[in-house]
Amino acid sequence: MLPVALAAAGVVFASGAAVAQTPAPARPAALSDNLPVPDAPAPKVSKAWVLMDYATGQVLAGENVDVQVEPASITKVMTSYVIAAEMAAGKVKATDPVMMTENAWRSGGAGTDGSYSGFEVNKTAPLVEMEKGMVVQSGNDAAIALAEHVAGSEQAFAQLMNAYAKKIGLRNSHFVNPHGLSAEGHVTTAHDLALLGRALIRDFPEAYSYNKIKEFTVGPITQPNRNLLLWRDASVDGIKTGHTSSAGYCLMASAKRGDQRLISVVMGDSSENQRAVDSQALLNWGFRFYETHRLYEAGKALASPKVWKGDGDTVPVGVAQPLLVSTPRGKYDRLKATMDLPKSLVAPIAKGQKLGTVKVTLDGKLVAQAPLVATAAVEEGGFFKRLWHELLMWWND
Repeated sequence: MLPVALAAAGVVFASGAAVAQTPAPARPAALSDNLPVPDAPAPKVSKAWVLMDYATGQVLAGENVDVQVEPASITKVMTSYVIAAEMAAGKVKATDPVMMTENAWRSGGAGTDGSYSGFEVNKTAPLVEMEKGMVVQSGNDAAIALAEHVAGSEQAFAQLMNAYAKKIGLRNSHFVNPHGLSAEGHVTTAHDLALLGRALIRDFPEAYSYNKIKEFTVGPITQPNRNLLLWRDASVDGIKTGHTSSAGYCLMASAKRGDQRLISVVMGDSSENQRAVDSQALLNWGFRFYETHRLYEAGKALASPKVWKGDGDTVPVGVAQPLLVSTPRGKYDRLKATMDLPKSLVAPIAKGQKLGTVKVTLDGKLVAQAPLVATAAVEEGGFFKRLWHELLMWWND
């Protein structure tokens, strides 16, 4: 592969010429711009924690991020994802009458030690209302009732959970129930949960929006959302709390300030208040010291390398998806990008065909990379052009 240096990450290449993107407005330099990013405020007693940039999926800080832990009621985020995906596929509808079965009521209702929604046994409620009872009130009974409605049983629903988890890219998770009460083999990681939260926000924003509801009423019972950050920080709009005696106090939170969104996960904290305090500290640290940049737009040519044997002499290459990167604030101008492309490109080349890789580094460390694809097709040239290029390629070699 032939490395092709870009002058800076903020420069694109069109038809072989460098064209600078519109520069950011000038701002006074801060002393912190020239200092290392201070350590993240690590929770003192948690089993695992992570802070992720939503736009890039980049982990900004964390500890024990891939160590398996019990997810407790954060499990219900996976349940929400499955329901939303099945709804998008037309398998269920928001208006479906969902039965609060005796099994759901006995296993997760008011007579148990866990949180419950309060829907009456052997009566139905619209799916969307039952889901809000699961999300806002963390109702174990609602989670079971929804699982039974979507898949027939908790066991069958767990198979769906694991299938969707694999699709999302959760590598170290396994679910055996829809509610998160402790069970053998029911595990996940802080990193996987951050990826799950990112997927729910990205793929099903309406389902995600239920997580910012501060309280929900079922019959005569009104219960508050247990995510204390919803009252403390206006930028927080989710996601989910969890607690069991063995899992400890857990919180997956997300906040958006301006165009930047962060996701924090704290697992196994010491109290309901402490998980909120620790999560708030991580979010504040992330917003203070990091920023997200969109380096390259999808489909725009970054370079036009030479093509042999084609009906054209060059092929425009770019990224298929927008390339974003999270950097410490004030260090954007230190980004360097290179393109790795083959020494010789030979037609035919299809539009969208992967041709190489663009890599972005900060102070020598890789911070982002993406495939380089052809943004337009190049067909084979005529017989004599192909023959002539064959001779030229042989001579050059």
